[in-house]
Amino acid sequence: MRTILCILALLYATAVPAQDYPARPIKLVVPIGAGGGTDILARHMAQKIGERVKQGVVVENRPGAGTILGTEYVARAAPDGYTLLMGGIFNMVMNKALVRNLPYEPLRDFVPLGYISAYPFTLVARGDLPPATLREFIAYAKERPGKLTYGSAGLGTLQHTWGTILVKSLGLDLVHVPFKAAPAVHQEMLAGRVDLMLDNLSAVKHHVQSGRLKAYAVSSAARSPELESVPTFKEGGVDFEGESWFAMFAPAATPAPVVGALRSTIAEILRDPDFSSRIEKDGGRVLAIPPAAQAKFLQDEIERWGTLVTRYGVGVD
Repeated sequence: MRTILCILALLYATAVPAQDYPARPIKLVVPIGAGGGTDILARHMAQKIGERVKQGVVVENRPGAGTILGTEYVARAAPDGYTLLMGGIFNMVMNKALVRNLPYEPLRDFVPLGYISAYPFTLVARGDLPPATLREFIAYAKERPGKLTYGSAGLGTLQHTWGTILVKSLGLDLVHVPFKAAPAVHQEMLAGRVDLMLDNLSAVKHHVQSGRLKAYAVSSAARSPELESVPTFKEGGVDFEGESWFAMFAPAATPAPVVGALRSTIAEILRDPDFSSRIEKDGGRVLAIPPAAQAKFLQDEIERWGTLVTRYGVGVD
């Protein structure tokens, strides 16, 4: 009898969170400062979730140490569904690949609640650089070892990591020039002082559409509707593909009923035509991954990019 009572008590304890959740406002932590793309997406998600769960969802920016501080904060938070994380490839994959002694373990410390959106990168060059195509650029760069530059938003950023993987995989000798933010690189390229950059399509498409920068390739599997004339890397004969993605996470020990409720809410948002059209206008696509495949997706991304970072010696020191 005592065993039966214990089992019933345990079942009741796990059922209560789903029945009562959420009973108070939810905190959505953004490990990056306010105003950027991650923050904007988080605030949009917070609004959409709040409308559906009938509770406030408060966005809290906790920047620092390249997204590590805010991410670790959520990893150590109470696993009750009231402290969530807006994450992505930057803090779940690249930090794992690049940072020694990372104070959190993505696969161990977090459970995915839903992948939200994915965005291709675009290889762009200053407008007056002579090559017109990717193949022409590769030949041009090989004839000028150490003479051309590629910019990034700083060491460890996707622009730096993917740019270095791409450059080294092509056997090119280009000089990396890190800046503190991507817009600074764009300005230097527009002024003709930086030659190349691999950056988010949404950040550079206006410069490409205006003819101020030239685009050689997009990193997605198919061409982007936002830059239909720009071929994929595969079309240009280069084996490079990747997308910058965003997702929401909870601490790993969050009760399954709460995780299920949040996953259902996020899946509903992803089916919202208003939401998907907003993502597409920014040059991205909705990244709807079934719950059963979410952990595997993260594991595959960690293994893939970790292998490439090691192979091509990308470092942040």
